[in-house]
Amino acid sequence: MELNGSSSNAHQNHSSEGSRDASKEKSTEKEVFVNHAEIAWHQRRKEWVGNQSKKLERPPKDPIVSLATSYEDLLLSTEPFQQPIPLAEMVDFLVDSWHEEGLYD
Repeated sequence: MELNGSSSNAHQNHSSEGSRDASKEKSTEKEVFVNHAEIAWHQRRKEWVGNQSKKLERPPKDPIVSLATSYEDLLLSTEPFQQPIPLAEMVDFLVDSWHEEGLYD
């Protein structure tokens, strides 16, 4: 008997909670949700990526690694590069070298 009594009390409590939730929804409908995490993510991404319009205006640079340079030349050289090599250029160089050696399919 107590189970039935406790379950009916639980049902009554649940229905009163539902009406409270409905009244909360009405009061918060006017508020607009602002996703601060998304805004921060976009700001950080913009800082990291930079201004793309400036990148498009720059004339293409000559490659730092000469086309005549071989993979072995890079490995055996102890001299530092005069300037940093962009990652995209280095990846292209390595892929080309690996294709020539049959290491990259």
